[in-house]
Amino acid sequence: MTTLCVRQVRTRAVQAPLEYTLKTSTGVIATVPLVLIDLETDAGITGRSYVFTYMPLALKAVQVLVDELGTTLVGKPVEPVNLDAEFESRLRLLGRGGLVIMACSGLDMALWDALALHQDVPLATLLGGSPRPVPVYDSHGLDGLELGPLRARRAVEAGFRAIKTKMGYATLAQDLEVLRALRQAVGSDVHIMVDYNQGLSVPEAERRIRALAQEGVTWVEEPTIQENLAGHARLRGLGAPIQMGENWCGPGDMQRALQAGACDFAMPDVMKIGGVTGWMRAAALAQGAGVPMSSHIFPEISAHLLAVTPTAHWLERMDLAGPVLAQPLRCVDGCAVSADVPGSGVAWNEDAVRAYQVN
Repeated sequence: MTTLCVRQVRTRAVQAPLEYTLKTSTGVIATVPLVLIDLETDAGITGRSYVFTYMPLALKAVQVLVDELGTTLVGKPVEPVNLDAEFESRLRLLGRGGLVIMACSGLDMALWDALALHQDVPLATLLGGSPRPVPVYDSHGLDGLELGPLRARRAVEAGFRAIKTKMGYATLAQDLEVLRALRQAVGSDVHIMVDYNQGLSVPEAERRIRALAQEGVTWVEEPTIQENLAGHARLRGLGAPIQMGENWCGPGDMQRALQAGACDFAMPDVMKIGGVTGWMRAAALAQGAGVPMSSHIFPEISAHLLAVTPTAHWLERMDLAGPVLAQPLRCVDGCAVSADVPGSGVAWNEDAVRAYQVN
């Protein structure tokens, strides 16, 4: 078979709308800043992916990084593992954290998409498995006593059997009041996860986790600063499992967290863990440690990755890129269902892209 090579990498910056403003204990996201990546090959196949920059101020910087790194791929074979090693060597002095790994991961995802399209198979099939329904939860913000229960009821009516809510109100009493209102809205059979987005000190996290454990939460996510591995380890064993991982930059960060006993569950973000290449390495770490592994955002590609993850747990459904996608991921009867098409399923709604593009 003829070797597939990179011909060009094109990017576009967009700010997509959110149905609900995403409030967390540490900040607010009002729009979705995305870098859309089109990796064109000499066979006329285009691999696609996107990068979520969290804040508009990082949008152009990440786009420039993707553009510059993309130029180094031109003319090279579409071999993601080998190109990942090249990035590792090229960027050793700069390091591959923060915005840099986000850019590398975006390109890696596009490379894998191009390979799957070239083979005319879904990404999960290319990775040695097959697409399958993956348990999914609907992810909500710090929505309070009115919007919170309303969104929770809508999620259950849509077939979700699990929801996640942001936590970190001014007092523990407010946390409990909102949590109990959500429980009343969804009933006893629906999982409720809570996420503090690193908003608490370790002593305050300990106090709140003890109380939340009595309410039967499925997990408590990032209760304190994610780099504080000893702090997270201290918070385990209080009655509620500890979840973390969305801010791990590469499998090395994950390995250090697991070695420190910092979490009961793992939740890598495909954009920060190193793309598809990094995810597969992370999945091996989770399997070796016997740790259930969930995904963080990027549901379209994460559905394929969890389908081949030995300790697959939950997929997070937060529809950030949906407004610019031709076909957002479907969720049916509490499971994410990938479209039966080649690649990752990421393709653009060009009319929407033009509407939300940032020049």
